[in-house]
Amino acid sequence: MDDDLRERLHHAAASHLPDRERMLARIERSMAEEPPVRLPLRAPKPWLRVVGATAAVCGVLAVGAVAVTSAGQGEQGAGRPGQQVAGEPVSPAPEARSTERGGALPAENGPLWSDGSVDAHSNRYWAQSNVTLRTAQPLTALAVELRVALNGGVNTTGSWRSLPVEDFVASAQEEDGFLVYRWTLKPGRNVRAGTYTFAGQYNHAEGVRNAARDDYTARARAAGGQASVGGGFTDGR
Repeated sequence: MDDDLRERLHHAAASHLPDRERMLARIERSMAEEPPVRLPLRAPKPWLRVVGATAAVCGVLAVGAVAVTSAGQGEQGAGRPGQQVAGEPVSPAPEARSTERGGALPAENGPLWSDGSVDAHSNRYWAQSNVTLRTAQPLTALAVELRVALNGGVNTTGSWRSLPVEDFVASAQEEDGFLVYRWTLKPGRNVRAGTYTFAGQYNHAEGVRNAARDDYTARARAAGGQASVGGGFTDGR
């Protein structure tokens, strides 16, 4: 190859060197003008749908279990340990039970006055023992206990009080040779000043029953402190 040809080829090659900046600019313009390529969405495979549905069901069941557990706990909290089932005899707390019998206590003490009597409507087969309690001050706590000696086929037929039934926990059970009725004022409830009756009813053997061993006690708390009264029963028939 002669020198003249070599020189012309060299100039031709030099004139065709790529312009890098122009090429980058052209590529950027092309990318801006063309819409982005989107791949088609594929439907999930059947086994994925099954897994998803199973997870959703498990989630619902888990939430339901948590809700039931929470309701059950709330329901117990409340915090009431030893709660009695409706209709089951309920005994008051030990501190509400009498440690002294009726004959060892006065019939009147502080704001309290009391009396025990066999109701005039009692008969040869059935009787009602009444504890009458009068308070000159409102009471924030009250526990009344009536004991009927188990002499001659005594068994309970019910009880009542002239104060609201929902304000008291009541029970009747046999203890140490006595049929024992108890009424205990619920926490947070009050008894206004006034006169009230607590009555225990029971069957007994035919004839006039001897109430000499029966007794009652009542313990209360008022603004001035605690007061206790008690005594036996007179026959009002």
